[in-house]
Amino acid sequence: MARLDTVDLRLLRVFSTVVEARGFSAAQTMLNVNTSTISNQISALETRLGVKLCQRGRAGFKLTEDGATIFSEAQRLFSAIDGFDMRASALRAKVRGTLNIGILDNTISDPQAKLDLLFRQFTAAMGDVQLNIEVKSPNELLRDLQDGKLHAVIGSFPKLLLGLTYVRLYEEQHFFYCAARHPLFSLNARQITQDLLAGHRFVTRGYWGARDTKHLRTDRARASVNNMEAAARLILSGDYLGYLPEHYARPWVQDKVLKALLPQDLTYQAPFEVVFDPAKQSLPSLKMFLEITQAIFGAGPSQAA
Repeated sequence: MARLDTVDLRLLRVFSTVVEARGFSAAQTMLNVNTSTISNQISALETRLGVKLCQRGRAGFKLTEDGATIFSEAQRLFSAIDGFDMRASALRAKVRGTLNIGILDNTISDPQAKLDLLFRQFTAAMGDVQLNIEVKSPNELLRDLQDGKLHAVIGSFPKLLLGLTYVRLYEEQHFFYCAARHPLFSLNARQITQDLLAGHRFVTRGYWGARDTKHLRTDRARASVNNMEAAARLILSGDYLGYLPEHYARPWVQDKVLKALLPQDLTYQAPFEVVFDPAKQSLPSLKMFLEITQAIFGAGPSQAA
C-alpha cells in the first residue's frame, strides 16, 4: 500500500464509525449515507489495504482479526492527528491563565467517563494553562458555574438552569442495591416485589429531588445524602436499600457484598453532560476544553436552557 492520503483517512473514519456502531445499518444515520454506499467505501478500503476487514451479510457484522488490528491502529492515528491539531492551535494562541473545571464525585471507576484522557489531551494542547479541578454535588457545581467560579462542569444534573448550555456526553447506568447484611439479600428474584421493598428503609440523593422515589413508585425514604460515597456507606450497612451507578457498585457485586434488586425494573440511565456559560465560550482555554471534550465523547449539538 502507498502512503496514506486524504481519501484513506476518510475511508478509515467510515470504517471506524461502522465498527463503533456495530454494523452498516446502525452507521447510516451517523454517516448520513445508505448501506450500499458504506459497503462500497469499506470495499474500497479493503482493496487499498489489501486485507479483509469484516464479515457482513445475513449473519451480521463481524470484524476479522486484521480488521480489529486496523481499527485499533486507526484509533491511535486519529488520536495523534487530533493531538497535533490541538498542539498546533495552542502554539498559535500561546494561551495562559487558569481554567476552573467542576466534576461530579466517583466517576473515576466509570470507563465511559474518559476524564483522564480529556485532561491529558488538554494539558498537551495548553500546557501553560493552570487547571483547577473541583469535585462537588450537581447543585453545587451548577451554582458555582452560575456564580462564575467555574468555567465548565461535567456531571449528571437534576435540572436545567436558564442561560447555561448543556451538551450530552454519555449515559451512566444505575441499579437498586441491597447489601449482604440486609434481610432481603438471601431471597431469590421471584420472592422480591416492589410492594415488599416498600416496607424497608432506603436512601435517596438529596440533589435528585424525587427522581429516586419516582423509580420506586413511593415517597417513603428514611435517609438522604448528597454524595455517592455516603449512599454506598448506608447501603453497605445493611439497613438501607438504594441506587448506585453500576460501575461504582461493581467491585462489591463481584465480592458478593451487594446485589441488584429487580434489575429489569429498578434501573435507569443518568445522562452525563458538560455544562458551560455560552457567554464565556470564546475564552481560548474554555473553547479548547470544549473542543477536546466533543472530540473524545463524540458529543452532539449543544442544548441551551
